[in-house]
Amino acid sequence: MVQIPLDPAEDRAGPLLWRRITLPRPGPALGRWLLGLIVPLLLLAFWSLASASGVMPPQILPAPTTIISAAGELWDRGDLQMHTLFSLKRVLWGFLLGAVIGLPLGAAMGISETVRRYVDPLFLAIAQVPPIGWIPLLILFLGIGEGLKVVIIAKAAMIPMAVNTYAGIRNVPQQLREVGQVMTFTPLEQLRFVVLPAALPTIFSGIRYGLANAWLALVAVELLASSEGLGYLMVWGRQLFAMEYVLLAMILVGVIGFLLDAGVALIEARLLRWKGTAR
Repeated sequence: MVQIPLDPAEDRAGPLLWRRITLPRPGPALGRWLLGLIVPLLLLAFWSLASASGVMPPQILPAPTTIISAAGELWDRGDLQMHTLFSLKRVLWGFLLGAVIGLPLGAAMGISETVRRYVDPLFLAIAQVPPIGWIPLLILFLGIGEGLKVVIIAKAAMIPMAVNTYAGIRNVPQQLREVGQVMTFTPLEQLRFVVLPAALPTIFSGIRYGLANAWLALVAVELLASSEGLGYLMVWGRQLFAMEYVLLAMILVGVIGFLLDAGVALIEARLLRWKGTAR
């Protein structure tokens, strides 16, 4: 609480008056961000202390300044941009392919009981095999080129998107469906104006999980079969026993993954603003 005196010209009745105003406090979102920085900053301080004191050899745990120097070196050579762009391009194409397959498949299973009965057993069997488990088989058909990486990423993204889309449509309350029937909606109108808006939050959750899975699968497949990308940068650093490159790639993977998820969350918040106004 702060007091600000009025202008003397405004106070014609006597002594100066004091106006009380309340300074804005940090909102809950800013508070969460600040709290979220505590642990990373403490970890960074512990990391710097361990490196400076020699508790961990620099060959195993390089100092943060060494990581920054390695980042500057790779940036000046253009390698850092190249590896990052390769990874982003792969995850983009794989995620889009997974969405093109997963979202319609989940919607079809949620809308049609017949489709679900035919597709569900095979879908569940495919979903139980992790993306990396498909690499030996897919190498026989696709080789070790970009097609293999995109398909593995697409499979990782497709499963959660299909599952959440199916669950979102199936869990639409019956009361909402009855509203559409009372308003004599056609099946297509019922889907467009009733089912999809009600299922959209769950569908977006599947999109976020799908993107997270796609990013994880990208790093895994680049570790195993790639000559560029952030996963390959980790392998290259390990082969050279240059842990600064490994740690740099790990940090970039974490930061980019966080930013991708935050971007989808922002799009979700914008598209679902009606939820807040409807309360």
